[in-house]
Amino acid sequence: MRSYEPAITLSGVTKVYSNRLVALQDFNLTVEEGQFISLVGPSGCGKSTVLRLIAGLSKMTAGAIRWGEQHSHKELAFVFQEAALMPWATVWDNVRLPLKLAKTPKSIANLAVREAIHLVDLDGFEQCYPRELSGGMKMRTSIARALVTRPEILLMDEPFGALDEMTRSRLNSDLLYLWEQKQWTVIFVTHNIYEAVYLSHRVIVMAARPGRVIAEVKIDVPHPRSEEFRTSSLFNHYCREISHALAVASRAQIKSNPL
Repeated sequence: MRSYEPAITLSGVTKVYSNRLVALQDFNLTVEEGQFISLVGPSGCGKSTVLRLIAGLSKMTAGAIRWGEQHSHKELAFVFQEAALMPWATVWDNVRLPLKLAKTPKSIANLAVREAIHLVDLDGFEQCYPRELSGGMKMRTSIARALVTRPEILLMDEPFGALDEMTRSRLNSDLLYLWEQKQWTVIFVTHNIYEAVYLSHRVIVMAARPGRVIAEVKIDVPHPRSEEFRTSSLFNHYCREISHALAVASRAQIKSNPL
């Protein structure tokens, strides 16, 4: 059963870059353990900045990020929009990279790599090179590389944005299947409303300049979710609600940045 303890809490987080661009201002978000949260919003609203601050890849200007009692930033993994695989390395070696950098003993690393490759359904492709893989298989390899450290928190920055709709839809279902097994805490950035509704417990809608939360939509549908949900009237209802919130977010951006 899923815990309702906070895994990550962002309080009053503000990020101002050296050129005085206010990427985030007074950003507040609590993510419970085992929740799947999606961030949506117009380009430039700071969605990726939120992930980078949580991951410790950037420093906030003000505010605080608090971790739940059972967690720390060391237990997270980051999946970027681009697979960013080493072209000279096989699938096996790309997935093994984080463990190699951590100097994990080979016997332990091999077990973890085998498990991660199996989780993303790439058995039999271990010795293939990135040039021999489809876009979806490259992204599966990237996800396996993130999972090989056995994280409890997964940050995903538009990982399926460059894929065709059929591949994207299939990977959405595969990701949910993995989440149902592992119960990670996931923060997922996307521009795709349908993807956000299908995957998430909660969809956080952001407005830009400065980036902040403008709405939250709870997707009150139990897991596992089926293909029938994608074509249901309830699914369309949630999509319309988020679309309306995004329209409000866009108007808020225009109002704060008049021509």
